[in-house]
Amino acid sequence: MTTKQLSSLFLFNALLLSADVNANQRWYVVNDSVMGGVSNSQVSHTKDALVFEGNVSLKNNGGFASIRTELNTQGQNATALNLRLKGDGQTYQLRLRTSNYLDGPAYTHSFKTVKNEWTDISFTPRDFTLTFRGRVLEQQPGIDFSDIRQLGFMIAGKQEGKFKLEVNKIEFKD
Repeated sequence: MTTKQLSSLFLFNALLLSADVNANQRWYVVNDSVMGGVSNSQVSHTKDALVFEGNVSLKNNGGFASIRTELNTQGQNATALNLRLKGDGQTYQLRLRTSNYLDGPAYTHSFKTVKNEWTDISFTPRDFTLTFRGRVLEQQPGIDFSDIRQLGFMIAGKQEGKFKLEVNKIEFKD
C-alpha cells in the first residue's frame, strides 16, 4: 500500500491520505453555537499535528464542538482508515459524511483517548453507525470509504470543560 502526503494544508505530515485522495485545504469549526450553545473550539497545527482544542459548555442546551474538512476519496479501494492521535483521556467521535452538506447524516464512531499518549487506531467501514443530530438512524446503509466527502472530529456526550486532541495521521489503506 502506498501513501502520500496531502499537499495542501499540512506540510508537516499531519494528514496522510492514500494516493489520489483529494482534500480541501481548510478545516471548519462547527460548535453548538449553531443551536444557541456557547462551546468554543479552534483548529491549528504544530510541526507534528493538527490540534483541535477548546471548551465544551452545557449552557443553553449546548454540549459539542467539532471540526471537519472536505475530501474526495473517489477511486480509492480503502478498507481501513488509520489514525495516529494524542488526546486528553476524553472520548471523541470520528465523523464521515458522504455528501458535502453541512447538516445531514454522518457515519460516526466514538473512540476513547489516552491522556498525553500517542495512540494508533484503525477503523473499518463496519465500525461506523449512521446518525443524525446525535440520534442513530433506523436504516443503517453501510459506508464505502470511496464515497467519503467530509471527515471530522467531535467531542460531545456532556463532556464539559477544556479538551485537546492532536492528530498526527489520517490514512486510508487497502
